[in-house]
Amino acid sequence: MEKIEAYGFKTKLIKPNDNIIEVIINAINSSSMKLENGDVIIIAETPLAISQKRLIKLDEIKPSKKAINLSKKYYMDPKYIQVIINESDRIIGGVRGFLLTEKDGFLYANAGVDKSNAPPGMLVLLPSNPLKTVKKIREKLENHFNKKIAVILADSRTQPLKRGVIGGAIAVSGMEPVEDCRNKPDIHGYKLKYTYRAIADDLTSVAQLLFGETNEQIPIVLIRGVKIRLTDKIKESMYISYDDCIFMNIFSSKPNNNDKSS
Repeated sequence: MEKIEAYGFKTKLIKPNDNIIEVIINAINSSSMKLENGDVIIIAETPLAISQKRLIKLDEIKPSKKAINLSKKYYMDPKYIQVIINESDRIIGGVRGFLLTEKDGFLYANAGVDKSNAPPGMLVLLPSNPLKTVKKIREKLENHFNKKIAVILADSRTQPLKRGVIGGAIAVSGMEPVEDCRNKPDIHGYKLKYTYRAIADDLTSVAQLLFGETNEQIPIVLIRGVKIRLTDKIKESMYISYDDCIFMNIFSSKPNNNDKSS
């Protein structure tokens, strides 16, 4: 029998300028847990962004004509839309209450700009320098606990034609986020031709069950027992091109030079 274990750590309410590394260390030390080699620490992106002061006061935003037009089409606050425009590389389309955007080579609802769990009157942007940030967190934790671990920065996201959100990895440090299963046999000996396993996304979905989406106040999850390949140099990227994406290749045109048009 094989198993994995997941543990959620409830913390104080994260505020601007809080040291997220100290928060993680204190949460682990205050529990009965001891960090082990191969553990994966998953951090929710909104509390991390708040600690980095990635906050914008909504009242200070002046919406453009484009934002006003989009707000009428998608029934959204034009000030909120202006922030989304500013934060995205491209607006692809939308539905009532949401815009589908491209940012840093990935698709986000509303460019990752959060109203939920934000301080009153504020919006929370995505964390700055996600790869650099998770690498720093991992190295600090490894030095403190003298263990070899991985760290994942997590967000919630939607899936095409499915209701609800799941977990998704924004950035990974210390492990291969994707497993290449090509040329490996299935149970009948047939060699797989195209399959990759999104390990980091799978782990983030597990963590999402503990993070929750409301007032759980669990920004850190530890997952233990999963088979991962620890590494300081990631080989397989989580991201793929438009040509290789079954959704974007079929349904979308390719962007032209950071096109911000709707």
